This record gives sequence, C-alpha cells and structure tokens, in this order.
Amino acid sequence: MRRSRGVFARDRGQVTIEFLGMTPLIIVTLVLLWQFVLVGYTFTLAGNAADEAVRAGTAAHPGERQAACEQAGLDKLSDAWKGGAQVNCTTGGGYVKSSVSLKVPVLFPGAVAFPFTVHGSAGAVEEAKD
Repeated sequence: MRRSRGVFARDRGQVTIEFLGMTPLIIVTLVLLWQFVLVGYTFTLAGNAADEAVRAGTAAHPGERQAACEQAGLDKLSDAWKGGAQVNCTTGGGYVKSSVSLKVPVLFPGAVAFPFTVHGSAGAVEEAKD
C-alpha cells in the first residue's frame, strides 16, 4: 500500500504544469478568434456604410451627390474605422452605386491596421427629381 502512495505523490502538481504549458496556446487561440471577429465586423460595417451612402446618393441632387454620399457613408462609422475609410459614389443610366473601403484593425480598433482593405458596395435606382 505504501508503494502505490509514493507513485501518486510523484504526480502532484502535474495538472498545474500541464495547464501552464497550454496557457500560451489558449491565449493564441483567443487572439485569433478575436481578430476574425474584427474582420467580420469590418465587413459588416463596410456593407452598412455602402447602403447608407447609396441611399443618400439617390436622394441628393446631382451636384451634391458625391458630398451627400460620402457624408452618409462616414456618418455611422466610429472613429476607429473612419480614419482610413474611403467612400465613392458613381452614377450611370439612372443607377447610383456606392463603394466603401475600410482598413481592418489589428486586435484593437483605432490602433494599427492590416495592409489590406475590406470593400463594401451597394446600388440603387436614382430617384426622379421634379
């Protein structure tokens, strides 16, 4: 009986050592998941900004269309995404198109961005002006 007790005594602390060994892997996994959430959220923001921009672009007079489109596209973005955002509207054949480009932040919005951008686009029929 005494011998088996000694075997178990040598295993004391094993769970703690294994957990400490797994901690970096757990942290890296959580960081990667958070980064994927930020990429997805940036895609959502780009699409929503493009929708808002095209709505404003269809309702504006032709001379004010680009300014209204850009203002509406940037209006709903927070400062973290607004910094590198590009909003553009084009018109052709009674159709208004908007495109929005946003930079994807690295871990914390507003700090550093990846060198690639996320694009969102939308289109709508131009409203008749009387």
